[in-house]
Amino acid sequence: MMFWYDHDVSGWGWFAMSAGMILFWALIITVVVLLVRALNSPHGHTHTPAVPTPEDILRERLARGEIDEEEYRRRLTALRVGPLTKT
Repeated sequence: MMFWYDHDVSGWGWFAMSAGMILFWALIITVVVLLVRALNSPHGHTHTPAVPTPEDILRERLARGEIDEEEYRRRLTALRVGPLTKT
């Protein structure tokens, strides 16, 4: 019993040991959560730009003044009806 006498852990020792263990596990859990989030998040460089629809292109041409409103309505109607088939 004589060897154990000098290694007595006081109240502050127990507190420091408990706080250290809590901080250690909090650090481990935080690293795991951040790693899982990083691996599961979509990458920003894989985003492809949206291709404009024919109606969007026609609307832009009207806005730039390349076509007038009458031609815009005629072409928009043609787009929505679809191609005419020859019989």
